[in-house]
Amino acid sequence: MQELCDPLRQKMHSPSSALSNEPIKLDIEHTVVEDDPRVWSNTKKTVILFIISGASMFSGLAGNIQNSANAQIEQELHASSGGISLTLSLFVLVQGNLPFIWSAISEIKGRKFAYLLSIALFIIGSAIVAVSRTIGLVIGMRIVQAAGSSAVFAIGAATLADIYESHQRGTMMGVYYSAPLLGPSLGPIFGGALTQALSWRAVFWFLVVWGGMIFLAFLFLFKDTFRKERSATYQNVLNSRLRKQQQLEAKDQSRHISKSEVGGENQTTSTDIEAQRTVVPSTAIKDVKLSMADVNPFPAYFSIVSRKNNLFILIVSGLTFAFSFSIMYTCARTLSMHYDYDALKIGLVLLAYGVGCVAGSILGGRWSDRTLARLKAANGGVSFPEMRLESTKIAMLWSPLSVIGYAWVCQERVNVAAVCVMLFLAGFLPIWIYTSALAYLVDANIGCSSMAIATNSSFRGLFAFVAAEIAVPLQDTIGDGGLYTIWAGLIIVAECMILLVLYKGRNWREASVEREKQKLDAK
Repeated sequence: MQELCDPLRQKMHSPSSALSNEPIKLDIEHTVVEDDPRVWSNTKKTVILFIISGASMFSGLAGNIQNSANAQIEQELHASSGGISLTLSLFVLVQGNLPFIWSAISEIKGRKFAYLLSIALFIIGSAIVAVSRTIGLVIGMRIVQAAGSSAVFAIGAATLADIYESHQRGTMMGVYYSAPLLGPSLGPIFGGALTQALSWRAVFWFLVVWGGMIFLAFLFLFKDTFRKERSATYQNVLNSRLRKQQQLEAKDQSRHISKSEVGGENQTTSTDIEAQRTVVPSTAIKDVKLSMADVNPFPAYFSIVSRKNNLFILIVSGLTFAFSFSIMYTCARTLSMHYDYDALKIGLVLLAYGVGCVAGSILGGRWSDRTLARLKAANGGVSFPEMRLESTKIAMLWSPLSVIGYAWVCQERVNVAAVCVMLFLAGFLPIWIYTSALAYLVDANIGCSSMAIATNSSFRGLFAFVAAEIAVPLQDTIGDGGLYTIWAGLIIVAECMILLVLYKGRNWREASVEREKQKLDAK
């Protein structure tokens, strides 16, 4: 079934609407539910925020922590450089595209079940990698690791949407997203230290321990935030079943009219028929059970991508993540080949990039919320998702300049202090922009935020996979200067896309919603 994602209103039937045969419009995001997560205490919400942030950090760590140990893995397992490359590129590809499955599972079984199952897979995959004797087994279990670590990317942001109002999400998204951004920077430090002190296997035992701690936190401290009444998929299933019930009732009434006309007595007028319509019981809402057929992710994926405003933001997200993956990968090579740094020193330099990303994520998120609040007040208390993107303008001029600065600092092999400064800025400014874009994607797809974020993860994974395959050949051919000048140009393209969504996205979004409603009504 195709999922309808209405960012403003979600059309749904109620018992009273069944009487009038007219749908009523309810704000799906504020549908009344039992134990509403939005009214939970700040303490409980903060605990949830830190748990999913911890989970997202090990997801970020897992993709990069192995880098410092690659040489030792290659030597001990007699692996080729191509085999080592597959352990990295396949990991990011699978991690980016498996969130669809976890999003569907969370719609059926709830967020908590999806988190626990995925983390269990991650722990199993990490443990088997730690005892592997062949590179083939390492590659296979890295894929299992990626599958397990991917769930938090799909349902982490959706969980925050479950518990926070839209005007709070920018700040909370900033805090949440800072964790996976810091993970890739800490990964080389942890990986280098563990590899030098113990062995490459200690790296993966570390991930087992971290995963176990997060699993216990979800098991004992996390309360499920998913409420099916606020799910667009669930509402569409309910609407479909109510329409079928009304069609059957109409057929029964038609047969009754025909019999009355044949008998010549007890004839019923159309007004009588409407008065006799059976009221849909309120228990029907609780009785609806979703199946995998109802949450088939592919129609929802194409529905999300078919919206021009979503597509542009998804491309921006993919480019940002690919840039991040590329700069971490190539910077490590540059520091190793031209500065003669060991794994631990490389990790410490890359920490500058991670700190910049964290700072940009948190501060950008706060600025995003402040901008939304200011524009909402100026608009008479009415807001719409595109307002949030206004907060990105402040960083747009400086972001491509910081990337160009990094490009030529590395190209000219200047003092490593300058490299650290440019790494910080190249992390801070693009992520400032990205945080608002991610919050916008959630706000603009109310009712199917987990599927929107899963689609976002897919774009990120695909773009990062391509970046991983072309980064080294381009670096060897045109150097850091040429490579990151090209990246500066791509960032300018991404900024233009954000501006288009800022000024035209509302019309695009509302037109898409109307088309989807008409298509749904026609069924």
